[in-house]
Amino acid sequence: MKPDLNQFLPLSPAVLHILLALSGEDRHGYAIMQEIVRQTEGRYKLGPGTLYDNLEKLLDNGIVEESAQRSSGEDSRRRYYRLSGTGRRLLAAELARLEGVVREGKAKLRLSPRKA
Repeated sequence: MKPDLNQFLPLSPAVLHILLALSGEDRHGYAIMQEIVRQTEGRYKLGPGTLYDNLEKLLDNGIVEESAQRSSGEDSRRRYYRLSGTGRRLLAAELARLEGVVREGKAKLRLSPRKA
């Protein structure tokens, strides 16, 4: 049975950015932090405590999995993470929810009188 994804929505900014960082490829913790900085053009930075606390919860809930990926000569202690199937569905659900929020906001702005 698939878990009810609504129990996880809305995602916190940290979780949303972690899932987005993992949506393209498997990454280790530092690479996740770097990808978040890249995607947000430096406007959002995640510290290691926040990252690993959230990764632990995501692992426990089956949203993220540990990957076996390793580069040759790389530190064997480095852990790689990837989105699970549930994680991909959750990210898609959150993106659809956010699209609805943006659509509603744009409609409201078009309907409201301009104040300068």
